[in-house]
Amino acid sequence: MSVAKISNFNPSVFILIGIPGLQEIHVWISIPLCSMYILTLAGNCTILFVITREENLHKPMYLFLSMLSIIDLIASTSTMPKILCLFWFNSQEINFDACLVQMFFIHSFSIMESTVLLAMAFDRYVAICNPLRYKTLLTNPRIAKIGVIAIIRGTVLMTPCPFLIKKLSFCRTNVISHTYCEHMAIVKIACTDTTVNRVYGLFVALVVIGLDVFFIVLSYIMIVRAVLRLSSNEARVKAFGTCGSHICVILVSYVPALFSFFTHRFGHNIAPQVHIIMANVYLFIPPMVNPIVYGVRTKEIRHRVLRIIHQKQ
Repeated sequence: MSVAKISNFNPSVFILIGIPGLQEIHVWISIPLCSMYILTLAGNCTILFVITREENLHKPMYLFLSMLSIIDLIASTSTMPKILCLFWFNSQEINFDACLVQMFFIHSFSIMESTVLLAMAFDRYVAICNPLRYKTLLTNPRIAKIGVIAIIRGTVLMTPCPFLIKKLSFCRTNVISHTYCEHMAIVKIACTDTTVNRVYGLFVALVVIGLDVFFIVLSYIMIVRAVLRLSSNEARVKAFGTCGSHICVILVSYVPALFSFFTHRFGHNIAPQVHIIMANVYLFIPPMVNPIVYGVRTKEIRHRVLRIIHQKQ
């Protein structure tokens, strides 16, 4: 493996080494990764196909689910092919600008996904706590605006990062101890002051994860209060059941993301391979799990998928 020693200017390429200490079993690690990517493509494409084809599913919850599937497909495709090339063919080099583009896609689409999850929590809040205003509050034009806001939010918050990284010097090494171009992984190998990059990264994380998690938790506190006021146990179970899929997706999305965020800044005693494996879990597990959770737990989607399968048979 060639390690370029650069001084006072940005390298033309970065070297991705994958998972430190586990390079010898990269081929074996690629098997579950490739399987996850295939399931991600199949699951999310199925969700999009079913929702697009069935007019009865052109409702707020399913439109938000469509946004989530599109985001998951783009985010996974921006990273997984390069990771598989790294693990299968030892293709470690990535162009400097391509690395920044990959970083931008990873983090901007993660922000968009968080925004959509927040919108889905609001959808559940209105459906349960204020059902009479559901159709007037969540109209299709308003849902489209929420989608545009998610795109703008992710793009605006992440646009400064590539420019801030371009101002850094990488005079010691151009080797990134990671499987993909993560913001903090790039910042850590710079040999100049990275205070601005670190502070801005922390600011974005707090604005996105902090605010979104706060409002999601707040919405579910109000949902729980409203459900507990219901007199019928059957009505309570049904109300909680409509939130089950969303809660599962939130846990799968935010728990690995928070672990990755905190270990970057405070987990100095955690082995690097553990951190990088968790970073891959946070990036690739949610896109695979989301369509499975909604497909299994959502009756309308499950019935329509089964009906399509029976028609083909």
